[in-house]
Amino acid sequence: MTEIRSFEGKQPRIAADAWIHPSAVVIGDVHLGPGSSIWPLCVVRGDIHRIEIGTETNIQDGSILHVSHDSRFMPGGAPILIHDRVTVGHQVVLHGCEIQHHCLVGIGARVLDRALLEPWTMLGAGALVTPGQVLEGGYLWLGTPARRARTLTDRELEYLDYVAGNYVRLTQAYRAEQEAAP
Repeated sequence: MTEIRSFEGKQPRIAADAWIHPSAVVIGDVHLGPGSSIWPLCVVRGDIHRIEIGTETNIQDGSILHVSHDSRFMPGGAPILIHDRVTVGHQVVLHGCEIQHHCLVGIGARVLDRALLEPWTMLGAGALVTPGQVLEGGYLWLGTPARRARTLTDRELEYLDYVAGNYVRLTQAYRAEQEAAP
């Protein structure tokens, strides 16, 4: 059974057609938008600040999403804001950052507090986006710390939209199989 838990009176808000795998954990002030999905073994913990996940965004297996609270060390804290049609690869860690629309965060990448990925950004596997770093859209970013590698090709830009749509279709297939099970 999926773990969807309130924390300090804040209950996750899940769109009717969003999908959460039964092994995922979603806690607190989390909003999951229409057509979005959270896959096996993910932790989405909005306990000390909010997490907003837009439309048709996928958070893949083993990813961890957490936030920073308001303190003298981080005035205002750092929520997670993930916009529409974003693909977050397997075992990604997102912490108090913003990922704008049509981005892909590669397998095992780390994106830290107050970092920003602008629209149409591709972040390579294993990359590290340091606190407050801004990744300009339209580019492939690689390394630790992440550095701009090159301009995305037309095919790669098309792929950013394709992969998000593919996960919407995959979500529908999983939901149909789940509903058909005895």
